[in-house]
Order: sequence, then structure tokens, then C-alpha cells
Amino acid sequence: MPEPPEGKRAPFAAAAAILFLAALLSASCARKKDSQAFERPPAPVTVVAAVSRDVPVYLDEVGKCVAREVVSIQPQVSGRITQLHFTDGADVKKGALLFTIDPRPFEAQLHAAQADLARANAALNLARSLWTRADTLIVTKAISQEEYDTRKNAVELAQALVRQAAAAAEMARLNLEYCSIRSPIDGRAGHRLVDAGNVVKANETILLTIERMDPIYADFTIPQNDLTAVQKNMKAGTLKAEVRLPDEPEAPIAGTLTFLDNAVADATGTVKLRATAANPQHRLWPGRFVRVRLLLSTVPGAILVPAVAPQLSAKGPFVYVVKPDSTAEMRPVKTGQRQGDSIVIEEGLKAGEKVVVTGQLGVTPGGKVSELPPGGAPPAPAKAAGGKS
Repeated sequence: MPEPPEGKRAPFAAAAAILFLAALLSASCARKKDSQAFERPPAPVTVVAAVSRDVPVYLDEVGKCVAREVVSIQPQVSGRITQLHFTDGADVKKGALLFTIDPRPFEAQLHAAQADLARANAALNLARSLWTRADTLIVTKAISQEEYDTRKNAVELAQALVRQAAAAAEMARLNLEYCSIRSPIDGRAGHRLVDAGNVVKANETILLTIERMDPIYADFTIPQNDLTAVQKNMKAGTLKAEVRLPDEPEAPIAGTLTFLDNAVADATGTVKLRATAANPQHRLWPGRFVRVRLLLSTVPGAILVPAVAPQLSAKGPFVYVVKPDSTAEMRPVKTGQRQGDSIVIEEGLKAGEKVVVTGQLGVTPGGKVSELPPGGAPPAPAKAAGGKS
């Protein structure tokens, strides 16, 4: 390029310098726009404040319902079943009539025993009369001492025969009562094992099984490593328990711990426990598996957050804490027992601090966050005044 004349070099240099500065300014503005274009927007999250409240310490185990009383009904006399007075599966009260055995043979036995008793009483009255007469005759020596002793012995023998006849009459009366078989407990009848017309044998034939269902037992086991905690808290008083059905987990049935076995099972290393719960509506059924929660103690002022808030890293659990400047802090924590939909934070968090519960994947430590409303949806944009919808 030919050089400009010497008189025009200065203006030319000034123009070149201006062009160079303009190029630098344009490049700086472009870099700034690019930087602004790639700046990460705030991560949309929902947050919940940590709360403080008293929470229970508990053990959750699988248990099985067991009837408090199980009675096998057997006849105490042999005979033919003439009547049934219940329906299978019915609730029966103590003393309710269940079966009737043909009473006629036992009525006859009772009448015969009563007749024997009357005869023995008559013999006793005669022996007493003869002895009374001998009492006056012995004074005047009208009878010998041997005769007197014989009449006295006859009274004692007659008294023994009366007692024997009375016992036989009582046994006959009891056998007649045993013809009416009644329920010994309040409970629920099972399926009857005999029908009317069957001949049953005393103390051998099983007629029916009745189970008492209110209250009811829930048997469960705990590992031997938890035994110390149970024993320690039992010293403070009776431990409470909650029994839950698998299909109704939100409706626990209250109970108390009433039994702790005296040995650890060798094969399993577990200890058997038993909770007793009221069961007036028969929600718990013998033989059914249930969830048993044994309440050991209460922790006052525990810190709770939703169970979805803690995340897991290579260094352990952590939560994202939202600071007042809307930045997220990655906070290591120590978690405890779950409490429904919440979880206890034993270390690393204070009551009132806000933690991220949804949107954790979009959060970076120290990055900005945008709090969403409780429903989780972003707020709707406001309409411009006079604008079209």
C-alpha cells in the first residue's frame, strides 16, 4: 500500500487509532454478552423449614396375632348329642349353652342315687333311735355293755352310709349337668366337629374350639442387640406398643408390652416379646401377621425435615440449606429414625432453617435457587396492562 503524503500522515494515524479502539470495545461487549448468555439461571426448588418437636424412639418388627385363650370343648359324660345351640363362627358368652347330650340316662341315675340317700337316712334315724334307748338302759344295767357298743357303732356306720349315698347323688347330679355343655369363656366359636345325633365319649371327643379375641396378643421378636434398650426402658415403666394391620397402616391399635421371654433363642439370636391390645371390633385376627411398633422412649426437641430432603453422597447424607440470599449450601447431616413422612436430623441442622425438598438435581453448592410455591408449580406470569391474553 502506498504511503500517504507526509502532510496527511497525522490524520491517517488518528483515524487508525480510532478504528482500533472501536474494535476493542466491540470485542469486549461481545464477550460480556456471551458471559451473560451462559450465566446459569436460579434453580427452581421447593423448600420446607426444619421443625422441632418431641419424637418417639421405637422398634418396628413383624408380629403375629395370638388368641388370649383357646379352649377345646370336650364332653365330660358319654352320650348322644341331641341339640346344638349355636352357629359356627358366632360370638358366645361365658356360660352360653352349646350342646345338649341326651339327659334321660343321667336323670334315672340321679333318681336312683336320691333313693339310696333316702334309704340311708332312714337307716340312720333308726340307728339313732336304738342308741338313744340304749343310753337309758345302760344306766339301769338293763342291757350289757356289748349291746350298747353295738348300737353306738350302728349309728356311726349309718352316718357313713348316708355320706356315701349323698356323694353318689351329687355325682349323679353333676353328670346330669354335664349333659348341658356350656362355654367356659367369652370368645368366638370355630367350626363344630360333631352334629346332632353323634355319640360322643367323655374326655375324648373334641366338639368345638373357642378362642377369646378381646383382648388379643401380638407376639413378635427382636434382635438380641436391642434387648438392652428394651430392658433399660422397661425399668421406667410399662412400654407402649402399636399394632398395625398391613392393609390399614394409618390406623394403629394401642397396646402394652406384657411379656419378655427369659432366654435368647439359640438358633436365631432373637428374643420373644408379647404385646396385649384391646380388640373389641375384632380388627385383629388370630394367626394374622401384623406390624408391631414398640415405643421405647421420647426424644424432646428433635429436628425434623421431610424424608425426601436428605441426599446421599460419597461422604454421607447431606441437605441443601437455602440461605437468606437465596443461595444453596451443601450441609452434611446425621440422620435418625423416620417419623412417618419425616426424618430426624440428629446433627447438622437447626430448627427454622430452610431445606430443599424437590429439585435437588438442579442445585449447585453456592448457586442461586428460586423458591416455588408449595404446590411445586412455577408462578404464573403476570399479564401486562391492556395486553392480549
